[in-house]
Amino acid sequence: MSSTVITNIATLVTNDPSLGRVSSRSGTSEGGGGSPLGLVRDAAVVVDGDRIAWTGEASKAPATDNRVDAGGRSVLPGFVDSHSHLVFAGDRTEEFNARMSGRGYTAGGIRTTVAATRAASDEELEANLTRYLSEALSQGTTTMETKSGYGLTVADEARALRLAARHTDEVTYLGAHIVPPDLADDPAAYVTLVTGEMLDACAPHARWIDVFCEKGAFDGDQARAVLTAGRARGLHPRIHANQLSYGPGVQLAVELDAASADHCTHLTDADVDALASGDTVATLLPGAEFSTRAEWPDARRLLDAGVTVALSTDCNPGSSFTSSVPFCVALAVRDMGMTPDEAVWSATAGGAAALRRTDVGRLTPGAYADLVLLDAPSHVHLAYRPGVPLVSGVWRRGVRVV
Repeated sequence: MSSTVITNIATLVTNDPSLGRVSSRSGTSEGGGGSPLGLVRDAAVVVDGDRIAWTGEASKAPATDNRVDAGGRSVLPGFVDSHSHLVFAGDRTEEFNARMSGRGYTAGGIRTTVAATRAASDEELEANLTRYLSEALSQGTTTMETKSGYGLTVADEARALRLAARHTDEVTYLGAHIVPPDLADDPAAYVTLVTGEMLDACAPHARWIDVFCEKGAFDGDQARAVLTAGRARGLHPRIHANQLSYGPGVQLAVELDAASADHCTHLTDADVDALASGDTVATLLPGAEFSTRAEWPDARRLLDAGVTVALSTDCNPGSSFTSSVPFCVALAVRDMGMTPDEAVWSATAGGAAALRRTDVGRLTPGAYADLVLLDAPSHVHLAYRPGVPLVSGVWRRGVRVV
């Protein structure tokens, strides 16, 4: 292995609390002027193999085998996208066009993708998956979770997870996405399938289990049955919660120690208090609100309560067809009450927390060498210059891939 120093960095985002007076739990500043990002000016990073070996001021960098000049640009951790749905086939352009013309989004739209996904070959599904992973990587995403949920049969859910596991370590079994049309009159039978034969086939390929707890999908009792069955098989819970309406999802997530409750758009004070008192991350998905013209989640309310917040794309063909974390950062700052520092923290360290990872989402010794080089002097440009392709370099596990 050889070591490399990336130097002449104008602003380095480390997410190391020791480099700024911050709360490591919520990513929000404490006291005067501290940044949640552990910012280092005129900085350098040393990469040794696939790990970070050193970070600090460029003038103090140790000797290395190789040198990369960042040219006065900003460097930050690779984005950690903790919620996506990439194993699918088909297109829902017409649905999107209709919704933008006045029709509201409902969970039933998922059935369109289910039909196309069941009909697709393994090769077609894997080609789509790798296309969107590559697309995300080019925009700075170095860790990406993805789910099943568009097959809804034992064979189709298992193959989705098997394909996903070839390309990412963060794979989620979402057999409980919706009740499929062929069992619409007997949802209890489908829950039995999801928690029995389907779980048996899917558990070997997944790390997580998820459920869409929402009107039109699965109620609180059904969601509890799904998550507890998965946990008994060694899968850790996460949950689609409180997206379209108030409901039991957030409270259930905290009770079951789910790693994350995702969406969190409609929250009671009790929901916020529960998230603040537990270890469940609130993952906000602004691409979904953008693409459905729905009410924005109130990130400010969560952050002020001390809740750990993550930002993710929710990349899927129906309600959030974007793979761009920078776009979601800009939306979170513009429409969800986050500061640029908070949004970047949530898209990096927050996403890592939602996956219960400490080896990604930060640039500290021992973490994976997943870095993003921006063609800008500061991470603030991600929100300041929305829609501009600022990512000019990406390293994943020490290898420059963009």
